[in-house]
Amino acid sequence: MSPLEPFGTRLRRAMDERGPLCVGIDPHASLLSEWGLNDDVAGLERFSRTVVEAVADRVAVMKPQSAFFERFGSRGIAVLERVVEEARAAGTLVVMDAKRGDIGSTMAGYAEAFLSKDAPLFSDALTVSPYLGYGSLSPAVALARESGAGLFVLALTSNPEGPEVQHAVRADGRTVGATVLAHLAAENAGEEPLGSFGAVVGATVGDLSSYDLGINGPLLAPGVGAQGATAADLPTVFGAAVRNVVPNVSRGVLRHGPDVGALRAAAERFAGEIRDVVAGR
Repeated sequence: MSPLEPFGTRLRRAMDERGPLCVGIDPHASLLSEWGLNDDVAGLERFSRTVVEAVADRVAVMKPQSAFFERFGSRGIAVLERVVEEARAAGTLVVMDAKRGDIGSTMAGYAEAFLSKDAPLFSDALTVSPYLGYGSLSPAVALARESGAGLFVLALTSNPEGPEVQHAVRADGRTVGATVLAHLAAENAGEEPLGSFGAVVGATVGDLSSYDLGINGPLLAPGVGAQGATAADLPTVFGAAVRNVVPNVSRGVLRHGPDVGALRAAAERFAGEIRDVVAGR
């Protein structure tokens, strides 16, 4: 398999061509029920592959949540493999939302599962947790560089439990979240047009003016849509870094299924709103 261009290069191009929208694939039981599907492997497959059919040829990024596939065991993982393959074949970039974090050979194993080019679940990027120490991510960083993939590292998340760790102040006076951002800025130094190592920063976390979001990498921003944030909020939250924001919308799009046309219309509406805001229109 020929080497891929770096993830940051491919992402910048996709964002410029398709708009910077990420559509989540979150087949949890309540959404399956809303679609009139059973909470089983057949329902999982129908749901997930319908979302791919609807939007994979028109959005920059899709983000399957691994947990909702893993709960069905090996048959669920088989569905996830097909979803990743079909989404990438349609031209969208796939960010695997697995939030893996461990040390040494175990972290290397997680990296090989999602970032090795020959792996059945190879994805363009992987979400990871740095809270065993940023250095614990080294195997994933190295393999991502080798394979042309990327990482999205949890930095300033929107869940209410996050601040007790992420806003904690280190002995040097810097918060843990700021430390993660600084590590990512170092990973991306000198990369053009965009580095491949991004941060997860919630669109609902409020004032981030005390944080330097200029990491020369993408900022995956959950929270737009059902969680309360809107496209219009993005410049206020992200400031000068807004051009590198990849807002994730899940339920705001998915609730329009199972009608393919309605899913497409919802995705295109969000993409248009975000594109206009980023362009300052």
